Amino acid sequence: MEKEKKQHCCHHDTETLQCEAIEVHEELLEVVNHNLPNEEELYDLAELFKVFGDSTRIRILFVLFEAEVCVCDLAAALNMTQSAVSHQLRILKQNKLVKSRREGKSIFYSLADGHVRTIIDQGREHIEED
Repeated sequence: MEKEKKQHCCHHDTETLQCEAIEVHEELLEVVNHNLPNEEELYDLAELFKVFGDSTRIRILFVLFEAEVCVCDLAAALNMTQSAVSHQLRILKQNKLVKSRREGKSIFYSLADGHVRTIIDQGREHIEED
């Protein structure tokens, strides 16, 4: 259950979006400081979202939503070179968004877990809002 958020108001200029009167809300600062993740976690989160900032990687993830595939299938499906696909897969794998398994001479890629689909679904819902 999400905590009810209090609205803290100070008078501000609607054009510059700056406070006209300096009024520090100690209560709010205390809550923020208590709940704000540490710098390392914030950095890691920002780095994760950077991975989603590339449409080629998003396209790869959409293919992986449908099936576990090898690099050559991904390359054919996306009309890309195997080298380009491998490069993007390496980034996705380093960021724990995809995993791989070897079968004979082939390596198959799949989503690392259900969180990947959830992140993409949430992003799609957000951009489709009116």
